[in-house]
Amino acid sequence: MQTTTLRVSEPREILALVPHRLGFRPRDSAVAVSLRAPRGAVGLVVRVDLPHLADEADGPVLARTLVAHLGRDVARRGILVLYTEHDPRGEDGPAHVAARHFREAAGESLGEVQVWVVTAEGYLALDCTDDCCPPGGRPLRDLDSTQVGATLVLAGSAVADSREDIARIRPRSADVRRSAARVRRRWESRWEDALSRGPDAVSRWREDSLAAWRAAVRLVEDDGARPGGAPWGRLEAGLADRRVRDGVLVALVPGTGDLPERCVRHAYPSAEVDAALGVAMGMIIDPRRGVVPPVRATAVHEAVLEEVVARGRTGAQAPALTLLALLAWWRGDGARSRILLDGALDAEPGYRLAELLDDALGAAIPPGWVRHAD
Repeated sequence: MQTTTLRVSEPREILALVPHRLGFRPRDSAVAVSLRAPRGAVGLVVRVDLPHLADEADGPVLARTLVAHLGRDVARRGILVLYTEHDPRGEDGPAHVAARHFREAAGESLGEVQVWVVTAEGYLALDCTDDCCPPGGRPLRDLDSTQVGATLVLAGSAVADSREDIARIRPRSADVRRSAARVRRRWESRWEDALSRGPDAVSRWREDSLAAWRAAVRLVEDDGARPGGAPWGRLEAGLADRRVRDGVLVALVPGTGDLPERCVRHAYPSAEVDAALGVAMGMIIDPRRGVVPPVRATAVHEAVLEEVVARGRTGAQAPALTLLALLAWWRGDGARSRILLDGALDAEPGYRLAELLDDALGAAIPPGWVRHAD
């Protein structure tokens, strides 16, 4: 999500913006765009599957949900953009049904809704019947030459070819993963031993696991040029423990000092630690205190967690994937967060932190700094 406020004077600027807001080029999709009061600044951009919005039974319900999201975003008007393979004019297919569902849901609160269509070859207004939108639409290259498109490209914004590409983490080689697995198994054995020896041993294991996170961060910051044992297997095993995971979560927030270490140091957190945890989480979610995630540090943290996933057990990375989804959500990248979160819940259905974040995404709740900026 771009943090720059954008006001658009023509639809093609919005069409150029949508893939950058989503992070990928939509296919077979319906995208609702909020134009906020009072001057039409682009606000919330929400994507759903086109067949779902066109479904005769579920489509009207989904349309009302989309309109409700735009309403919470203080939308003055709304635009619907449909992505489909071919020009849908002249047929009463899914595009027209989806548009009808959305317009019926939006009529009372948003008034007349413009519907635009982007095909494999061009873009057009769904209702256009004259020469302004020729068969197949106007050429897509027109969108590349917009002011919005040029500004975002120069700013380094990149658009993935598909939704899946924005969150794909390629596994490391078999040898690398076997090496990490050996370390992970040894660290898991130490956990079982610590449990048998009492609270002090458990506390030391957790502190050492958090130290593996700190070591991994330094390793990525130095581009791998640091002596010492690789921390990946220890970190993977440590993240399976909720207290260690929460310590890492707190370490993602700037200015928390040694709070992550205090989170794992004792058998039960103190009231002081609980309060400090609340402050740290408030910097992510609270609209009064929310801060923008630091660009460099967040990129390093994401790289560390991606390495854990790439080197770890396939299909068993709910903690790392959930933390990655949280970072993506905090940055405002809801599309990436959604895919990572789906991966976490596939790996471990019922994973509590993933479910909480899933609720926030489902309700279209933005991170604290977005609401604070508004």
